[in-house]
Amino acid sequence: MIIYENTRGGFISDVRNGSIAARVQNAFLQHGISHHNDAEYRAWQNSLMYMRNVLDDEDIPSDASLAIEYQIPLTSKRVDFLLAGKDADGTENVVVIELKQWEDSGKTSRPDVVTAYTGGANRAVCHPSYQAFSYARIIETFNEDVYKCGIRMRPCAYLHNYRESNREHIDNELYHEAISAAPVFLEEDVAKLRMFIKTYIREKDGIDLLMKIDHGKLKPAKALQDSLASMIRGNQEFVLIDEQKVAYETVRKLVERAVSRANDPTKGAEKSVVIVSGGPGTGKSVVAIQLLCSLIGKGFSANYVTKNAAPRNVYFEKLRQEKYKLTYIKSLFKSSDTFWNAPSNLLDCIIVDEAHRLKKKSAIFHGENQVKELINAGRVTVFFIDEDQRITTKDIGSKEEIRKWAAYYGVKVYEGEDLNLVSQFRCNGSDGYLNFLDNLLGIRSTANLDFDYDYDIRLFNSPTKMREALREKNNVNNKSRMIAGYCYEWVSEHNPEGEEYDIVLEDGFKAKWNFSNSLFAIAPDSFEQVGCIHTTQGLEFDYCGIIIGKDLRYENGNVITDPSMEALSDKSSGIRSCKDKELADKLIRNTYKTLMSRGQKGCYLYCEDKPLLKYISSKLNIEIQ
Repeated sequence: MIIYENTRGGFISDVRNGSIAARVQNAFLQHGISHHNDAEYRAWQNSLMYMRNVLDDEDIPSDASLAIEYQIPLTSKRVDFLLAGKDADGTENVVVIELKQWEDSGKTSRPDVVTAYTGGANRAVCHPSYQAFSYARIIETFNEDVYKCGIRMRPCAYLHNYRESNREHIDNELYHEAISAAPVFLEEDVAKLRMFIKTYIREKDGIDLLMKIDHGKLKPAKALQDSLASMIRGNQEFVLIDEQKVAYETVRKLVERAVSRANDPTKGAEKSVVIVSGGPGTGKSVVAIQLLCSLIGKGFSANYVTKNAAPRNVYFEKLRQEKYKLTYIKSLFKSSDTFWNAPSNLLDCIIVDEAHRLKKKSAIFHGENQVKELINAGRVTVFFIDEDQRITTKDIGSKEEIRKWAAYYGVKVYEGEDLNLVSQFRCNGSDGYLNFLDNLLGIRSTANLDFDYDYDIRLFNSPTKMREALREKNNVNNKSRMIAGYCYEWVSEHNPEGEEYDIVLEDGFKAKWNFSNSLFAIAPDSFEQVGCIHTTQGLEFDYCGIIIGKDLRYENGNVITDPSMEALSDKSSGIRSCKDKELADKLIRNTYKTLMSRGQKGCYLYCEDKPLLKYISSKLNIEIQ
């Protein structure tokens, strides 16, 4: 989605008239997006004036297409500046420019990572050249027309306030690879940037390139489970962006240092703990798997660990289909229950996904706190965590718990804004949709409830109608599923092939739980069943149909929870018998947020409580089908 679009000549006129920042702001409103970011408004006033100076050259065609604030499809990331046209050979190009107001930055020992004062603090961030390169690559990845039409993306970074005396901090050998892919231009490089642009933009494009980018056919988003085998073979299936890249490089450097110290008798051994935070769809599992593949590819010993069996089972099956031996697969992907008697520093790196699901004990008769066991067993232990996805009374994974056991071992903890994943890749990249869920479910109040309705949200009066609408999506690629909360008894447990059904609702709807199928997410015959949180958490689908039971209702102007409506046969969540009513309330809300954020392209909703369905309809301004 392009927010502001114009020609070079029109853009220059808007800047000269002093109206460019207001025009960009108004363009957000015209797209139905509320925008009240004063810092970003000032950045437009500042940076776009410098871009006018760069583009104020008659050799750059006045009618060349130009765009500001382009949101990359299926993500929440926006590109600062795009300019499109043809070069002297007639090749169609789009110049991608990342704009920064920095005056200086700091070098780090991590590839493609610098430190800079941004967001009110000095923090580790991606080098602007890597940022521009990664955005260009993602556009190429998601936009089929870019590839088919032979459109060339030409990324660069422009740091218009960056002093020449500080050049060595940003333009040096450590960042050579990123700068080779996307040149960096500083305060005194106006002529060089202008020449870079003129190399690729000599005349107006024959077709509207920016229209092709904005409305081009999208490639299907990659699912992690489908890309796993290729990643283990050393291929880069996902481009890490911004804080994902910072987290990835931070862990790699810590592992290299820890192993180096362990192999040097003159230095003491070193252990580290890393806490990487991130909400649904921010790429926690992608970064975790990419770390695993990179580390084992370089000869380090590493494990991917998760309590939840569902993603491990799916990964096992996908890798077995690629002829990997089961013994090898199981040597890489482990349950959190397996480290209760592990020796100290058994592995160079332990990568713990879904760390919020860790337990107090690995088993009834043995083991200690799983956080403690994992820190003990790794030289570097990485916890990927979202405390809002704790869904049972046994889940003890929290940042506080991790810090406690790190202190017990005297281990330094790396955490903070640098390691907080915020880039949204699920729910069509809609931060607004996740903000809406937080508000709807009373998890937290958020300011921005606007989101792009390209994310397919539908509300259904009938669960049967929802299932049939979902079936049409599933027939395309077997990546759509129905999922429900904890409300329904598991009556088919002892006779899964019998005539009894677990979930029986209005309009003739009946279905069984999927508990007997550990490959629910990918098995071709599992659509007729209904999944639960345990067989879906940590996995992604294109579309999800969510059955919201009577444990979530709308009464007296509020969305309330009711633990007494949880199934008696539910022995896993502990919600029904939980004496801590505040905790039980939070777990129900967390469960539905987790379920309602599984779909990459869409979420269909059916509520047993009709007032709740009507309330959601009024909040979204969407009709009930």
